[in-house]
Amino acid sequence: MKNIAIILAGGIGNRLGNSIPKQFFKVAGKTVIEHTVDVFERCEKIDEIAVVIYQSGVMHIEEMILTNNWKKVKKILLGGDERYMSSLSAINAYKGEKNCNLIFHDAVRPLVNERIINDVISALKKYNAVNTAVPATDTIIEVENNAELIRSIPNRSNLRRGQTPQGFKLETITRAYEIALQNKNFVSTDDCGVVIKYLPDEKVYVVRGEEFNLKLTYKEDAFLLDKLFQLRSLSFEQKIDLTQLKGKIIVVFGGNSGIGAKIVEIADKYGAKTFPFSRSLNNIDISNRNSVKNALAQTYKETQRIDYIVNTAAILTKEPLINMSEQTLNDIIRTNYDGAINVAIESYEYLKQSAGQLLLYTSSSYTRGRAFYSIYSSTKAAIVNFAQALAQEWEKSKIRINVINPQRTKTPMRIKNFGTEPDNTLLSADMVAETSIYTLLSDFTGQIIDVKK
Repeated sequence: MKNIAIILAGGIGNRLGNSIPKQFFKVAGKTVIEHTVDVFERCEKIDEIAVVIYQSGVMHIEEMILTNNWKKVKKILLGGDERYMSSLSAINAYKGEKNCNLIFHDAVRPLVNERIINDVISALKKYNAVNTAVPATDTIIEVENNAELIRSIPNRSNLRRGQTPQGFKLETITRAYEIALQNKNFVSTDDCGVVIKYLPDEKVYVVRGEEFNLKLTYKEDAFLLDKLFQLRSLSFEQKIDLTQLKGKIIVVFGGNSGIGAKIVEIADKYGAKTFPFSRSLNNIDISNRNSVKNALAQTYKETQRIDYIVNTAAILTKEPLINMSEQTLNDIIRTNYDGAINVAIESYEYLKQSAGQLLLYTSSSYTRGRAFYSIYSSTKAAIVNFAQALAQEWEKSKIRINVINPQRTKTPMRIKNFGTEPDNTLLSADMVAETSIYTLLSDFTGQIIDVKK
């Protein structure tokens, strides 16, 4: 079956209270619709994308196709005043297509993930119509004729809150709308609702959505969406062919041990040319900008190109703030934060030339400061904000910047602070290194990449 994503972006969205349509609202460096299309563009099971937009928005979508280098967006279709008219526009555009699934998704749900999309597509192998929903956690009440009087309180255990994507066999959604349009009083805001009402014998399967797959509707949603983007992370659903490393030039700061050493080991195995640097290995200290500058100049002099620059160097001292010496404080801040800035600044010209990637590292402690980790966790939170901002700044220079967020990992630094822990409670440095290399070979930018057991 051919899987076609239909991105519904025909609305104006006055409820947001913004002067621009909500799908063009900017968050985390891109417009909402760009984030949305990016997810479907990356999803291997999606074969084609069509964007349904109002007339004056067509030019913006055309510019985005070129800017983002989207390969799967094949159609830009005009929508209507009502949501169902936009759905119909897509249905009519693909009428007659054989063996085809249409996966409808709101352009203003940019935090949809590949897991949800893949689940919808998998369910379409057995069912002709599929919805996405999450359990209703609040008590739902039904009122009388829009009055402030309760008519009934349905059993919450049977209630779900609908989301998108919604998937259909093309012939199923086509038939449902053909019957629906014969009704002069037809009104609909939901494609699954059309199937349920006009094809009553058709079963509609429900896949599990996510709470964060929210729809940008009101002004308050914009603030929440911005925070969720800050915390959003990705993971790799499938392995990437590491033979793509052959001939790549990779600089690894902190490459003497732990995750950095494993990156060097794997990259060398697959034919990359690596240049590890550290204080103990070759007296390169990332807290000193000139030291970083010299290391990169030395590499470039030999190779005339640098494709990827990785900074795994960090210091962790588990200790209450009040007990820390001034030297310890300075060492952590200058290595963990200032060091990342030094690496980024000195990397810019080299990565601009190669359209390469800078890879940084955070910690699972970045989302909330923890006792005994006050300086370490705050520097790791700063790395996330720094990378997300820099990804936006350097987008036009074709430099990608991402952050690896590993769970607790067995490295010399962790052993020094925690002693011997059961192996089954920790990630291996090999696993984090492998995900790091997958990220280097991806087209991600501005992303936090989770590594979990």
